[in-house]
Amino acid sequence: MSDIYSEYETVVGLEVHMQLNTHSKAYASDKNEFGALPNTLVSPITLGHPGTLPKVNKESIRFAVQLAHATGMTIHQEVYFARKNYFYADLPKGYQITQDKTPICTGGSITIQMEDGSEKVIGITRAHLEEDAGKSMHDQDPFDTLVDLNRAGVPLIEVVSEPDMRSSKEAGLYLTEIRKLVRYLQICDGNMEEGSLRCDANISVRKKGSTVFGTRCEVKNMNSIRNVQRAIDAEVIRQIDLLEAGGKIDQETRSFDPVNGTTSTLRSKEDAQDYRYFPEPDLPPVVISNEQIEQIKTEMPALPRALYETYTKSYGLSEYDAMALTAEREIALTYEEILKHTKNYKAACNWLMGPVKAYLNENALEVTESPFSPEQIVGLILLVESGKISQSTAAEKILPELAKSKSAKAENIAQEQNLIQDADEDTILTLAKEILASWPDKVEAYKNGNKGMLGLFMGELMKKSGGKANPKSASAIIQKLLES
Repeated sequence: MSDIYSEYETVVGLEVHMQLNTHSKAYASDKNEFGALPNTLVSPITLGHPGTLPKVNKESIRFAVQLAHATGMTIHQEVYFARKNYFYADLPKGYQITQDKTPICTGGSITIQMEDGSEKVIGITRAHLEEDAGKSMHDQDPFDTLVDLNRAGVPLIEVVSEPDMRSSKEAGLYLTEIRKLVRYLQICDGNMEEGSLRCDANISVRKKGSTVFGTRCEVKNMNSIRNVQRAIDAEVIRQIDLLEAGGKIDQETRSFDPVNGTTSTLRSKEDAQDYRYFPEPDLPPVVISNEQIEQIKTEMPALPRALYETYTKSYGLSEYDAMALTAEREIALTYEEILKHTKNYKAACNWLMGPVKAYLNENALEVTESPFSPEQIVGLILLVESGKISQSTAAEKILPELAKSKSAKAENIAQEQNLIQDADEDTILTLAKEILASWPDKVEAYKNGNKGMLGLFMGELMKKSGGKANPKSASAIIQKLLES
């Protein structure tokens, strides 16, 4: 990138729309379900028939309160709704039930961890509840656009950040963190490919040192974190090029084309009054009591940031290990289950993120489909700790056998397959002397500085002992003989 681009600062704010994992829609009893046949999850309320009345889905209120607790937002206990009037073919009522000047939550923040280990706090402006529109499909028919209204009325929560991000990288970290958070809370599955989590990016540039924000453009239609980052980078370059050519930035809504990596104009940005918001007359205010707020707080699961702090400060794990364990809710839950049976925090982490995860990947299994019980993994840890088997033997020979039955025990398998390391030190010493005597040239090479020969001697000793020699003891004995 030429020097001209380095003179500018990127300013990004994100609007994250999350479909909530409720059983029914936001204001109707239709099922909230992905993948059903088109237009099968609809009702007169969803279709906006005259005389129908909406009713608030109280589970969506609970989910919003959970998110507020998790991000430090202020919860507004009187919840009002508004109508946002605009016409789209996939919005049957001709308006969207949302929140305008009375969002359910305001303030709060998300903390991201930068590559250098430092942290940055990204402020949250507001979070509000609303309903999704249907889905227009332009590629199913050569002449007409088809509309599937199954998605119409699905409950959403929109989280609007402050313009605190200064690069596409920071935006990616923020989006990753908020997706992880809602997955831990189980209020949204976070699948961007299915559209259950969508992101609009508000992007502007300004000369470095300036405190005045530039004119922002909103970029839509991004279905992955990577594409959000690509769209930001592309839009930043477009805006800087335009400014440097003497042009000016118009506030507008743009679309990102992931094929050619460019943004293009969708429409000029309407002002808020163009939407004609007014209070929703069919929904009375919902009042959330202090008791309800506290009850929801007591039911909150452990969240990734709290677990990260515990793993690094109380369990002594590295930041890398803690980040890996908390990256996915299911992995963290599995780790917590293992720790109910052992206090060897590091070994439990190594087994879960090493051999166990490798086995799952090789067999195309999710963590939730793991064939291993926590007790089985702890059994492997104890076998290796006691010196009865080596780590490699446990991972390569016993772990696959454990996968066949959750009632199988690691020690029983080790006994049945004659894998227990029971060669005593005298036996190891005798074997080591025989091996060194048969490889005098390799012994000389070792003594001349080729320490890699130790691996050869160890391999030969393990063969001769039938895998019964404890590798730690064997290595110490061989090194002692070589250096005597």
